[in-house]
Amino acid sequence: MNLDFLVQITYIIASILFAFGLKFLSSPVTARRGNSLSATGMLLAVIATLAGHHIISYQWIILGLIIGSSLGAFVAFKAAMTQMPEMIALLHGCGALASVFVDWVHYEKLLHLPFFAIGAVESFMLYISVVIGALTFTGSIIAWGKLSERLPGKAIKFPGQQWVNLAILLGIITSGTYFLMHPQQTTAFYTFLALSSLFGIFLVIPIGGADMPVVISVLNSYSGIVACTTGFVINNTLLIVVGALVGANGIILSIIMCKAMNRSLVNVIFGGFGQTKKKSSDSIRKEAHPISIEDAQLILEAAKTVIFAPGYGMAVAQAQHAVRELTLALENNGCEVKFAIHPVAGRMPGHMNVLLAEANIPYDQLLEMEQANPLMGSTDVAIVIGANDTVNPAALNDKASPIYGMPIIETFKARTVFVIKRSMASGFAGVENELFYYDNTRMIFGDAKDVVQKLVAEFKK
Repeated sequence: MNLDFLVQITYIIASILFAFGLKFLSSPVTARRGNSLSATGMLLAVIATLAGHHIISYQWIILGLIIGSSLGAFVAFKAAMTQMPEMIALLHGCGALASVFVDWVHYEKLLHLPFFAIGAVESFMLYISVVIGALTFTGSIIAWGKLSERLPGKAIKFPGQQWVNLAILLGIITSGTYFLMHPQQTTAFYTFLALSSLFGIFLVIPIGGADMPVVISVLNSYSGIVACTTGFVINNTLLIVVGALVGANGIILSIIMCKAMNRSLVNVIFGGFGQTKKKSSDSIRKEAHPISIEDAQLILEAAKTVIFAPGYGMAVAQAQHAVRELTLALENNGCEVKFAIHPVAGRMPGHMNVLLAEANIPYDQLLEMEQANPLMGSTDVAIVIGANDTVNPAALNDKASPIYGMPIIETFKARTVFVIKRSMASGFAGVENELFYYDNTRMIFGDAKDVVQKLVAEFKK
């Protein structure tokens, strides 16, 4: 049994582990097991690759392992849950950039052979891989900047932007066509590499903050596609299989999320969603109704059913553990507590599920939007904690709103709605929330963690 055969067998085992890992990640109950399986598969893949005959210098690899492992450990221990969305965007970009470097080195290697020879399929895969990889890297950097608020979260547009994008795209296609006809011409290669990097920037900057969860999912899919095409370029079976898995899962997740927003994937990527339109003055209820912590606790004490609608504000305040305490206080008082999770709550897919799982809130208390909405009409109190756009009734009744048509958690149907928020400011989409002015809504102003802890303290008195 030769070494190459063992490497291929290990690749197959790693691919199977990746497939089962992705399957288990589809449920919060099995997500931790899926993560462990995927990590094991990656470890086997790295070991098998390092054991192959194609390693030129282990010194540089060891240096890369030390640097990469140190950075990974630092991020894992230091990055807060609120930073996970931008970290995921950044890691997608790093993966895409790694694929571009692999393709680039492979191309340079071919150029330095005594007889340059590259097939039509290989040159096409090289072209596709570099284009998608470059735009994924720069697009991910822009997404990271928006999510981390280093760049404006709103849609950035300028006159003639669509024509600029079209010109860049035509340049990518033209230089790519010339490259396919004359693959030994490095000028064409560097041209579509540079233009693709530029296109990634212009592709993401006109996308508004409300669409960032979908953008992250799409970029994840792109990084998988890049890995797959790179696998074809360097003839690596594992990259082909794993890249196809990641790419397909990313596309499926993106479609599911777009469906939850009542929009198409094309509209999200090319529609420049996120610009706020002015609302007619007669459609806004001008008076909000604040409530004290003591009065809010008395209402909760009498409630038999409570549904939380969490959002990104809960993550920012790190309030999930305090919410768990309030949940226990309510349950000890004979109240039934559930959590309504919107598909795009937070700034990445599954953000709220991860936060609530971290606080040991039972999985069976987490309801998807379709499960929660029919219960709202019979719910005594709905507590909106840090959510904004995902509970905004304007999505249902204001055709002038940019979020019109997006399904929401229908908290306004509950007998009483508590909105825990620092101020009356608009959400990530830049849209004013009509829910704040409803007659059955009571505003509890303050930091989410502080407010919830004070409610818990009232229960303990």
